[in-house]
Amino acid sequence: MEREEKMNIANNWEDYKILDMADGQKLERWGNVVLSRPDPQIIWKEKSYPQKWKNINATYYRSKTGGGAWEYNKKMPSQWQIKYKELTFNIKPMGFKHTGLFPEQAVNWDWMMDKIRNAKRDIKVLNLFAYTGGATVACAAAGASVCHVDSSKGMVTWAKENIASSGLAERPVRYIVDDVVKFVNREIRRENKYDAIIMDPPSYGRGANGEVWQFEDNIYDLVELCTKVLSDNPLFFLINSYTTGISSKVLENILNLTVSKNYKGKVSSGEIGLPMEESKLILPCGIYGRWEN
Repeated sequence: MEREEKMNIANNWEDYKILDMADGQKLERWGNVVLSRPDPQIIWKEKSYPQKWKNINATYYRSKTGGGAWEYNKKMPSQWQIKYKELTFNIKPMGFKHTGLFPEQAVNWDWMMDKIRNAKRDIKVLNLFAYTGGATVACAAAGASVCHVDSSKGMVTWAKENIASSGLAERPVRYIVDDVVKFVNREIRRENKYDAIIMDPPSYGRGANGEVWQFEDNIYDLVELCTKVLSDNPLFFLINSYTTGISSKVLENILNLTVSKNYKGKVSSGEIGLPMEESKLILPCGIYGRWEN
């Protein structure tokens, strides 16, 4: 069994850049809009480019009592689009600092698009905890059919908009609003199979009907369950995580104990990160574990 571990950096963006980062905040350009958002990894105090902080459209401030709010400094659209290569995404600031896209995921989009295109066969993808569909758009653009599952109706609607904005409305994409575990169990009973599985589970969350999800308690069982919907010749299995305190090695171990039991292939794990413009600084953003054939 081969294995490797590394930091993958999303350095192919044109419409998104980190302009600076200091004192718990990252200064970002999303198209023509400049946002300042909190990030717990940014524990250094010194700004590299103080002048860049004078041109902010909006800042998200965390509240000491929990939550937070956007403070708008300059006029900006309520929603706009950015592109990554041939993919188009709809961006809008929401509660809890989010914009509807995690730009560091571009490293995973590139990887899965290459895998799908090089497979030279029809690939069925299952995208779990699929959010606004970054991976769904990427896989559809690469030629795969996709089943997009998320417990939030609003996020699934947003994913449909991203697919349409990318000119992929005619691609075979199923949109499912459901609890992930319940859906996978139903697919097992239906004997539906997938060539690739993607999951980006939250640290903590609730399903469509209030089902509780806790990463540490539930991730192993879910991955094991998902092996029952893998096809006879699977292409890849990707786990992405932002859960604090979990090492990428844990995801690698889980894949070795589950997927690798039944399928030969390569397991790898590591971090994903974003580069800062005009700097050597890299912002660590999360971890991944991959099994690939």
